[in-house]
Amino acid sequence: MKKSRRVFSFIVGGLFSLFIPLGAYFYLKLNGHDGHVKLPDNFGIDKVDSQLVEGKMKYDTTYHTIQDIKLISQLGDSISLNETFKGKILVVNFFFTSCQTICPELSKNMKLLNKAFLKNDSSVRFISISVDPSTDSIPRLRTYADKYHANHDKWYFLTGDKKQIYNFARNELKLELTEGDGGENDFIHPDKFTLIDKYRNIRGYYNGLDSDIVRLCAEDITYLMLEKNKLHEKRTR
Repeated sequence: MKKSRRVFSFIVGGLFSLFIPLGAYFYLKLNGHDGHVKLPDNFGIDKVDSQLVEGKMKYDTTYHTIQDIKLISQLGDSISLNETFKGKILVVNFFFTSCQTICPELSKNMKLLNKAFLKNDSSVRFISISVDPSTDSIPRLRTYADKYHANHDKWYFLTGDKKQIYNFARNELKLELTEGDGGENDFIHPDKFTLIDKYRNIRGYYNGLDSDIVRLCAEDITYLMLEKNKLHEKRTR
């Protein structure tokens, strides 16, 4: 039974990694994305300006752009989220290495995304940030990354200053992140994957525990890979 489950998991993972990105990519290449496909929406409004033009009220929405954070990777490298990954699409989640509840499932699904885009190294990076930086040292992060067979130049496990990490999650990614009761649930972190475009706008939140929803994230990554200019993209299907 265990062997058959492993075979089934291998087949599903292979189909996920092959057909989701390729299917979406070729669909967009053949049909374009200027009215045929809706690009992922923007999330997080910083302000809305309005003005009266020819008797009609016009609105100009300014969407939230995430500010930078500097962290350390599982290889001991200094990472600036906005500078190191300038021009890259990012998928960000939060975890901690000693978590035995939702983190293994989150990491398993992030691994599927990592595997799905092996051939697109120049376009997308996957970011897993520890909410327990005092425990999650560089060696622990490296061991955890190796456990999930992470491609170290594409899937980054990051640690750093706890206050900055929590501020980044709450105020930049607009996620709920709180400290718990001192036990297994000491760190209450979101189960969401956050999709960030190359302009550093938030373009989606996905339930990282649901493989079907994660497939939607894979599709949206592919759409963003073909997005040319966020100010001129049409957003209607």
